Parts: sequence; structure tokens; C-alpha cells
Amino acid sequence: MALTNSPVRPQTARGRALEAPRGPARPEVRPSDQPPEGASAPGARPVLSFTAARRGKAPAHLADLDLAGRKGALRRAGLPAFRADQLSRHYFDRYVAEPGEMSDIPASMRTAVAQFLPPLVTEVTALQADEGRTVKHLWQLFDGARVESVLMRYPERTTLCVSSQAGCGMACPFCATGQMGLARNLSTAEIIDQVRLAHRACAAGRLAGGPTHLSNVVFMGMGEPLANYRNLIQALHRLVDPAPEGFGMSARGITVSTVGLVPAIGRLAREGLPVTLAVSLHAPDDDLRDELIPINSRWKVGELLDAARHYFVATGRRVSIEYALIKDMNDQQWRAQLLADELNARGHGWVHVNPIPLNPTPGSIWTASTRHAQNVFVETLRASGIPTTIRDTRGSDIDGACGQLATAVQDRERRRAGRAPTPAGTPADTQEAR
Repeated sequence: MALTNSPVRPQTARGRALEAPRGPARPEVRPSDQPPEGASAPGARPVLSFTAARRGKAPAHLADLDLAGRKGALRRAGLPAFRADQLSRHYFDRYVAEPGEMSDIPASMRTAVAQFLPPLVTEVTALQADEGRTVKHLWQLFDGARVESVLMRYPERTTLCVSSQAGCGMACPFCATGQMGLARNLSTAEIIDQVRLAHRACAAGRLAGGPTHLSNVVFMGMGEPLANYRNLIQALHRLVDPAPEGFGMSARGITVSTVGLVPAIGRLAREGLPVTLAVSLHAPDDDLRDELIPINSRWKVGELLDAARHYFVATGRRVSIEYALIKDMNDQQWRAQLLADELNARGHGWVHVNPIPLNPTPGSIWTASTRHAQNVFVETLRASGIPTTIRDTRGSDIDGACGQLATAVQDRERRRAGRAPTPAGTPADTQEAR
């Protein structure tokens, strides 16, 4: 997707021209002022991708199926259907996936049932931050693809940030995962096994503070969840359906993030699953968002906010607007006012804004706003009646942003093998996505 750097008079998402900002002009940088973060060529431009290269399917797993499907699969394998209940309770209630740990499964049957519980994610590395309250995992999948998850303990909750794709095809130029390209969708069970392992870690007290309960899951890891729609919906059911069907988590503790796949937001609103929708907006005007979020070339800001409002009406769940504050790019006061105006034009009480301090990237245009600019942005939204909370960022000292750990580990492995590190922005060995 070609990007433009031509100046355009700022407009609202509905076409109204904005008044020129008053006072001393601030410098303004654009996404097209440099190649996408970590790109390997000066002329690199974001390339949207919805289809990954052909790859083998992940091994079939118990968590890919609902309970009726599990019973049918066991019957076809010559096993009693009631064993599906037992296996499901071990997996979803006790977080156990090894038949050898299941005392109520006869030893003579454990090899047969193991086919329904193949290992799906293998730990490559785990890094701790925040005095042990945050753990970031890099997992390897059956085909060598790698994904990340982050487990975070807060005073009032414990949250897992989970991946839904290996890589990402949305090509946002400030995102490390976006520059990997899309390797493939994760299966339902590959998503769910990340959650099972997090439940197990919480119960075993592997986070600082002793045993805890995993209460929240956010689909804000690697990938665009709504681009893996079918497996996402099945994963949501495994999260909220009661045991032995699933984990029995509260839908109110689950958040699905999207950069703006408008038709899929409409589908999600019709699913009857009252999960929270988070919209990664990052700019309230099409002029900037076209460059910053390439999918905006298909569905504009106004269409996206209309879809988000419809989601609130259909589900009763307040929508979160995610807004990464980038110095001199999208953090101007007039953009905060434009965002407030566009949200208020669609009603009140339906939305909450989460400004996100960006991890600084030395020598790059992708760097954090000043504290003053951040405060003015937040105060402008609040003065217009928009509930606004600065996002508590975790793990900045452990390659906390999506894709950073995978890239760092890959580069270390290449150096050990005597090969040059792969520039961020080129696909990994197992992620030939473009």
C-alpha cells in the first residue's frame, strides 16, 4: 500500500473541516516520514495481507471441539463417550493435558486418549518483569512458528494477553508484529492452550504473590483476532462455557481487540457473547489513519466508530478505544478534541478511551509523547465528558510490545549460528508471509 506525505487540511471523520490550530505550530511527523519500523529497505511500505501461505494444519485437539464433538470423536476412536467428560474436566478444570496425570483414566487407555491431547505450544523462553508480577512467554508451535503471550498480575485481577495469529497481516508500520507479515491463523486449541497454561501457572503460584486466579483474557497479542474469526469465536466459547465444556470464565473479563474490520465487528455483535470490544484507533482523522493503520483504506474512521457504537447497542458492553500516543504524530490537542467530538456525536456513555504511552524507540519517529502532551490530550477528552484512563503498560524492559521478544530471540539464534540478524520487518524463517 503506497503511503502519501502530502499535507491535507484536517477534517472530521464525517467530512467537516477543522479550524487550524492556534498558537505556535508544533512539528508534525507522518508515518511515511520513514520506512515502517525495522523495515529492511528505504522504500518499504505497508502491505495488507489476509491470506497466509499454505501451511499444514495444527494437530486436531480436544479443545477444537465442543463437548458433543468430543464425545463423537471418542466414539469413532472406539472409546466410551463418557471419557470425553473426564478428559474435558482434566483439561478445563484442572488444567492438565498429560494422560499420565489423570488417575481416573485406566493406564491401558492413556495412549489411546493421548491422541486427543497433542502438545500444541512449547516454551522457548520466559522473561519476568515488574518484580515477578509480569511474565512474557515465547511459544513455539508444531510447525516452528512462534507466538507470544503475557501474563500480568494486578491488585484486583490477573490478565493474560493472548495471540490469535502467528505474525499479522495488518501491516501497521509502528508494530513489530505487523512487520512480520502473516504466517498463519492459530487453531482454536492453540489459542486455548495458551490460556490453559496461564491458568496452570496462576494456580501453581508462578507469579509473585503466590497462587492467583486468571480472571481476564485480552486478545491483544500477536495477530488481528477478527481476521481469524471462526477460530476466535470457538475460542471465546471455550473460555466462557462452563466446565466440562470450557473454562467457565466471565465474558465480562474478556476483551477482543481489532484495528477495524468493520463487517466482522457486526458479526461479533450478533454472536450473543457479551465480551468487550477494543478498537485500536490511534487517529481520529482519515488523513492520518490511512497511513498509520493501513486497513483504514477499506473502512474509514466514521464507519468504524459507527460499527463500534452498534456493538455497544447490541451487547450493552461499553467499547474501549485504544490510542497509542506517538510524539508529534497523533498527540495534538486538536486531535484529542476531534476524537471527543466524534465519540460524542454518537451518544454518551457508550465508550471509554485508553491512551497508551508508546515504548520509546531511540532514533525513530515511533516514540512516546511528552508527559505534557499526554496530560493535555487526556484533559481535553475528560473536559468533553469522555471517560479516559491511561493504560498501565507492563513489561517494557522485557521486549514487552507484541513481536519484540520473538524478533529478539530469532536474532540471538541467528548470531549463534553465525548468520546476520534478520532485520525487523522481514518475515521470520517460519513466517514467509508476503
